[in-house]
Amino acid sequence: MPRLIDASMTRTIVMIHPGSLGDVLLAVPAMQRLRKRFPQHRLLLCAQKPISELLVDCRVIDGWMSVQQQSCAELFAGSIAPDSELSAWLTGCDLAVGWIKDEEGVVAATLRKQGAGEVLVGSPFASSIRARHQSDRFLETLGELPADRSVSMTFQLPDHLIAHGLACLRDAGGCVDRTLILLHPGSGSRHKCVSPKLMAEVIERLQKESAEPIMLEGPADGEAVAGVLQHVSMKPVLLRGLALGTLAGVLASTGLFVGHDSGITHLAASLGVNCIALWGPTDLERWAPFGPHVTVMRGAPCRCADWQTVTLCLEKPCLRLSAEDILALCRTRLKSCNPSKGLTARLVSDYPVC
Repeated sequence: MPRLIDASMTRTIVMIHPGSLGDVLLAVPAMQRLRKRFPQHRLLLCAQKPISELLVDCRVIDGWMSVQQQSCAELFAGSIAPDSELSAWLTGCDLAVGWIKDEEGVVAATLRKQGAGEVLVGSPFASSIRARHQSDRFLETLGELPADRSVSMTFQLPDHLIAHGLACLRDAGGCVDRTLILLHPGSGSRHKCVSPKLMAEVIERLQKESAEPIMLEGPADGEAVAGVLQHVSMKPVLLRGLALGTLAGVLASTGLFVGHDSGITHLAASLGVNCIALWGPTDLERWAPFGPHVTVMRGAPCRCADWQTVTLCLEKPCLRLSAEDILALCRTRLKSCNPSKGLTARLVSDYPVC
């Protein structure tokens, strides 16, 4: 259930973002700027349920509503029931932000009608926005300056979710006596992924180096995972069907994450996890996560003019990487991770995995 807050007792900031996991995470720096700009206000997000619940747990926002909820649907149609929860939030709203396409101005007009003070509605994909990186494009819609690329744009996971992630690893057969490396072979599109054979080679080499690679299967990753399993002699621990909060806890409990251009990679980066992003045909200057804890690996620059060309490209030179190069970077990244210190180590002592 949405976390309910008495909107009549406080001033609010209302944000609307109907996008997917990665898209919403790219907007988190903008949410954090709003938090700094309005420290006494309550922040409400209208978005998909799983990411909204996680951001409430991490105190990025204070409350949420599903974009599938009736009052949100009414907003897009141009009216909101006066007795709805969204209407209550808007009554005390000093700023309403809609990261959506609203060419006819219906949403903006309805927000103003419902009592929102200042209203900023516009798509982060609009051609009028000058910023390159998608996170900066969200910031520009607020009139904010771009993020500092040398600083990690992260948020803190609460103890109970980390403990839940450790319990999940324990139940799956993982052991924190070894270095845990989480690998995500999928991305929602096979055109963004290295070959299953290459991922399998990386897993087998890591197993020989006394690390414990753990493979993650998301809802759209069945084919990618099956392809990797065909090429490994010793099956790694496989996690599948995880709720987003549990997945976040697992990520925070691992020493390294290796993935592709996906929402899960953005989640790992947002949590401050050591990340290696194997990047393919999408524009890395616009979409790749950044920060000192993230390294993006890519083969040759992609020369495909559009996504249709990408789907017809058989050679995929942008994803032509070597297992040795990936392993060398894994070793470098792991040197910066000290498993004997920090919150995860303390929780391991309280909730032992092995």
